[in-house]
Amino acid sequence: MLKLTTIFLGLTLGSLTILDLPAQATSTQQNAASTKAPVTTIAQLSKKFQGKPVVVEIYASWCPACKNVAPTVSQLKKQYAGKANFLVFDVSDQGSTARSRNAAQQAGLSQFFSQNISQTGLVAIIDPATGNVLAQHRNNPDKSDYTSVLDAAIR
Repeated sequence: MLKLTTIFLGLTLGSLTILDLPAQATSTQQNAASTKAPVTTIAQLSKKFQGKPVVVEIYASWCPACKNVAPTVSQLKKQYAGKANFLVFDVSDQGSTARSRNAAQQAGLSQFFSQNISQTGLVAIIDPATGNVLAQHRNNPDKSDYTSVLDAAIR
């Protein structure tokens, strides 16, 4: 039986208010050959996520980009149920942010969380075997940009 793993996480922005997020942020993609360091230690991430790619979303209820990518993420959750892990770091308010920070630490994603806390509307795919970000997009509802990376990571 395949099981979809979805974890909702919260992040704390404190008194910081982000008002200057671009409405039409461009997407960016990073590949495994990137020179960036892994977002976590390999042992922490791969053990917790059983070798399945991890799709991480930075979400806030007030974020237009988050609403734009929500249908795509929902479709991905259905399509990759049991094949990928899905995490949502909720930064909507201080309480959800604090819960997300704690959950990110437990998941071995503290560094990723810290680096991306202000990047609402971001969806990243992380390789649990290496801890590397395979793809990272912001405000990108194009499902094929995610499926191509997920399909390659699952093989």
